[in-house]
This record gives sequence, structure tokens and C-alpha cells, in this order.
Amino acid sequence: MKLQSTLATHVKDAVKKIYDVEIDNLEFQPTRKDFEGDITLVTFPMLKTLKTNPVKLGEEIGNYLTENVAEVSGFNVVKGFLNIVLSDAYFLDFFSEMKDRKDFGILPAAEDAKGIMVEYSSPNTNKPLHLGHIRNILLGFSVAEILSAAGNKAYKTQIINDRGIHICKSMLAWERFGNGETPQSAGIKGDKLVGNYYIKFDQEYKKEISELMETKGISEEAAKAEAPILVEAKQMLLKWEAGDPEVVALWEKMNQWVYDGFEKTYDALGVDFDKNYYESDTYLLGKDVVNQGLEKGVFYKKEDGSVWIDLTDEGLDEKIVLRSDGTAVYMTQDIGTAIQRVKDFDISGMVYTVGNEQDYHFKVLFLILKKLGFDWADYLYHLSYGMVDLPGGKMKSREGTVVDADDLIAEMTETARNISEELGKLDGYTEVEKEELYRIIGLGALKYYILKVDPKKRILFNPEESVDFQGNTGPFIQYTYARIQSIIRKADFDFKKPVADGYKFHEKERSLIKQLQLYPETIQLAAENHSPALIANYTYDLVKEFNSFYQNVTILGTEDITEKTLRVQLANSVGNVIKSSFGLLGIQVPERM
Repeated sequence: MKLQSTLATHVKDAVKKIYDVEIDNLEFQPTRKDFEGDITLVTFPMLKTLKTNPVKLGEEIGNYLTENVAEVSGFNVVKGFLNIVLSDAYFLDFFSEMKDRKDFGILPAAEDAKGIMVEYSSPNTNKPLHLGHIRNILLGFSVAEILSAAGNKAYKTQIINDRGIHICKSMLAWERFGNGETPQSAGIKGDKLVGNYYIKFDQEYKKEISELMETKGISEEAAKAEAPILVEAKQMLLKWEAGDPEVVALWEKMNQWVYDGFEKTYDALGVDFDKNYYESDTYLLGKDVVNQGLEKGVFYKKEDGSVWIDLTDEGLDEKIVLRSDGTAVYMTQDIGTAIQRVKDFDISGMVYTVGNEQDYHFKVLFLILKKLGFDWADYLYHLSYGMVDLPGGKMKSREGTVVDADDLIAEMTETARNISEELGKLDGYTEVEKEELYRIIGLGALKYYILKVDPKKRILFNPEESVDFQGNTGPFIQYTYARIQSIIRKADFDFKKPVADGYKFHEKERSLIKQLQLYPETIQLAAENHSPALIANYTYDLVKEFNSFYQNVTILGTEDITEKTLRVQLANSVGNVIKSSFGLLGIQVPERM
């Protein structure tokens, strides 16, 4: 922050002049709201070097700053804290510089900036996207936007898990029970249709297990292994791996149904990808790399022919990377995918948005890539997040108890419609305008409710609570933005002209400008911590500060044209930052509500 570096230079000068001592590290923090001041120097750590008492030290530095630094107009000392009061001229200079910048806080990527790839969504092609995917997608998309705003080149990607026994289960169930049904003939999205057959497989599988236990008197474990439908699904997988034309054709057809369905959901959520990777492509590269690592001694082969890596000396475990029959495991595919991405893009790091149940998997993956000699493995990051719970308990895909993403989006829109109609503030809106507003409010509520929580924490998702127009919610912030736009529309004078030097700020104006000042560093912090929650909660704090300003000062009603001009400019700047910060969360803001 430019101000901190200016103050730090002058504080060091003061200490040198008064005590004839060079001092290195200084600690600044925002002044507590119950004290006068704008920025605070913590003097306690300085006492190790300067043998004096904290109050005297604060007084001497405060006097020096007031006399020698144009930005400082006063100070007060509370124990080991020097609370510095900044001048009106400082605030006016800062505000004049940022007020018309819609890109305030956003850093463009340098020409030579290395890229960071963010992986998110990464679904299986045997079922539609669900509530768990939504947290993943919203987190990954937002982190990519924040990294980009912080001056990085960010690339968005997903790995689509399009192969394996789970895919064959849907395929086999459709072959047996589908009677040629298609998304068109059924009138439903392709991902839902395929998901229905995944559930159907599980239902038939359970029937066969029960029958085998009754008729043969065998254990449940034996019945699970012998069930004909599972045996047939395994045979189908072997045929797929062998390139059987009929199985491959069915696989391509049903996967395309799913991709078409996913695209509609992504479009409804307002997210996108720069490139898709497919497990059916990358697992082969992974197998090649494992074989090369075997020759180098990174991996070793067991008697049954399976290939492993021993990570016990790193405090981890032994990990299989190829089965005894030569088939790949998830780790094999992830090794291949990582290497392929570095070949495809000029990137120095990757962010994997994956739930915290995979923490161990990513520790192992990153360590394997290091042992294979890839320098970029030091810059891999697992964005580990907690699960999303519902009041009804945990979701299970194969039992059909999952909250479908499309249904949730529709429910959020419907909830926004019901609440908006109860409030009755939509006179003069056409039906089309109303529907668009319900969609923006509903999605904003969903996204904000999920993204305001630190990624590591679990979420208990409550749709009704998320669409509340009061408190720390998306609709409350959207409503404040719409209120600001109403002020701008009513401003029947030229409020763009600069405010002349000498303006005396109201305490609420100063507080609001100080909150605006925090936006650039909040973006950088959110990027460093891979945390959209920092952006979300900053925006809520900004909105609270604006609403306090709105309630305590007259904006359009003041007769002083300079006050009126600055206050409309201030409202406009707050609106710009809300729109910008919500954009980083993937949330739209309505012009009217």
C-alpha cells in the first residue's frame, strides 16, 4: 500500500533523527473504530531496539509526522499504539484518482506473467451435476477470476471422468431397459437421462444380490461379486478398453448426451472453461509416464505385476499406480493430466478444486510429480473444501437422493420470485424483466451463500435463508447496488466534475473511502489464500458502511453543490466496486430491484 510505505519511510527518518537508530520492520494496522485515527503504528515491537516508554515514543513520532508529512493532520497515543489521523487533502487526492475507474483494484497481467490453471467441476459422465458440484464449480470459477484480477494469467479447465466401471453401469442399464429412449424422446436433459439409468443399475444390482443370497445361500459379499449385472458391466469395460466398436459407439453416444446436459447447467450458472480434458485420453499418457518412472526406479513392481511407489520415508504410505492387469487407477490419470496441461499451456502452477476427502490423494500426487523430476510440482495447490450438507442429511448419487443442480437453480429462482412478490416492489416491470430479475436474485443468493464461507468449512445449505433481503446475503448486497443506481438516475446535475481542494470530509465519507481503499489489497489477499470468502465478506462490510453513510448524511437533498457532487461520486464508486467484486464471485447485479 502506497500510504504505508510513505509513512514507514518517515517513521524510520523520525527514529533516526530522534534516537540515532536504524529500524527495519514496522507494523501498521487499521485504527480501531472506537479511537480517532485512520491508520495505527504499533510501537511495542520497536521498544526492543529503542529503550524508552511506548507513550513517549508514540508522542515523538506523532509530532514528527504531523510536522513533516503532508498526509498527516494529527495523532493520538493509546499505550503502545500511535493512531495517525490523515488529512482531508489525502482522502480527496485518493478519491479523485479512483472515483472514475471501473477497474479500480484490478491488476492487468504482465506480458511475461506465467499462467495458473484452475481445475474445477470435473464430473463423471454417469449422472447430472448436483449440489456438491455447485460448491466446487462456484469456488473454482471465482478463484480463477480472482487470480486473474490479481495480475495473473488464469486458465479454467476441467477433467471429465468419462471412463470406468461407473460409466459402463449406466450404459448397460440403458441397453437392457432403455428401449431406445433418448433425451429428445423422453423430453429431459441427457445428463438426467443417463443418471436415471445409473440409479436403475443400482436397483437391479441390489435385486440380484438378494436373489443370490436367498437361492444360493451365499454371503452378501459373495453375492455382490457374482451378481450377473455387475459381471456383465465389467466385461463391457474390458471391451471398451479393447476398442470394441459397438461398445465405443454406445459410450460416445451416451457421453454426448451428458456433455450437452452439462453445458446447459454451466450456462445457467454463468461459468465457462478454456479447455476440457478427458480421462479417456490422459490415462494413457499416465501409463507411459509410470513405465518411464519404473525404469528410473521411482516406482517398483510387485510379484503380481502391479506397480507401486513407496512414500513411507515421507510420512505417507505405499501407493498403487498401475494394477496387476496393467489398467490405470485415478492416480495414473492425474499424473498424465498434469503433464499434458504443462505441455498445452505456459503455466507455472495449478489449483485443483476438489473436496477435502481427497486431501491425501493430492499430497501423494504432488509428491510423485516431484519425484518424477518436474520442477513445476512445487507450485501445485489443492483447493480443499468442505462438503455441502442439507437439513435432510448426506446425498447419495446411486440411490437418487442427490439435490440436482438444475433443480436447485430453479428452486432458487422460484424462492426469489415468491419473496419479491411478497415485498411487492416490482410495479412497472414487464414479465420478462421480472423473470430475469428473479434469476439474478436467485443465483446471486445461491452463489453468495456458498462463497461467503471459508472454503475449508462445511456448509449447511438453507435456500430460504440465502434469499433473505437482510443481513449477510447476496440479495441484500444486490439491493444496495440497485439503491445506488436509483440515486445516480435521480442526480439531475453533472456530478462528474472534480471537487476542488479544501473539501472537509464528513466522518461517514471518510469511513466509506477507507473501506474502498481496502479493495485492491483484499483482491491480492483473496488470490494468495484462494478464498472468495474474503471478497464476499469485504463486499458485505462495504455495503454496511455505505448504508451507514446513506442513513447519516443527506446525498441528493443537501443544498451544498460540492457536498452533493462528492456524495453522488462516492455512491457511484461504491456501486462500481460492488459490481466489480460481485463479478469476481460470478454474481450479477440488477440496475433496479
